[in-house]
Amino acid sequence: MSRSHYPFEHTKKPLLDIKSFHQRQVRFFLYGIVLLLISLAIGMIGYRYCADLDWVTSFYNASMILTGMGPAADLHTDGAKIFAGCYSIFSGIIFLGTIAIMFAPMVHRFLHRIHLES
Repeated sequence: MSRSHYPFEHTKKPLLDIKSFHQRQVRFFLYGIVLLLISLAIGMIGYRYCADLDWVTSFYNASMILTGMGPAADLHTDGAKIFAGCYSIFSGIIFLGTIAIMFAPMVHRFLHRIHLES
């Protein structure tokens, strides 16, 4: 496949030079940050309109859930509690996915290097 469709080099290709590897690492880090920001925005909007919290408290609550710290504000309606539960599950998946995205270039390089040595 061409490089534009697949972000990593094939195992039969030589190891990527260090400058290109660093560029790839930064690009994947930015993908992870964008994913986290989108997830944070979803949480803020949900807490703002489902739990009727102000924007700052919505940000605080969404960021606490997204990082796995737990809820920060008391929720009084069933709708807010259902949103919080769904957002918590979503956040756990997003957190693990973001870590996988950010570490993918390093893991690929490590495995590629091992494959080339064998």
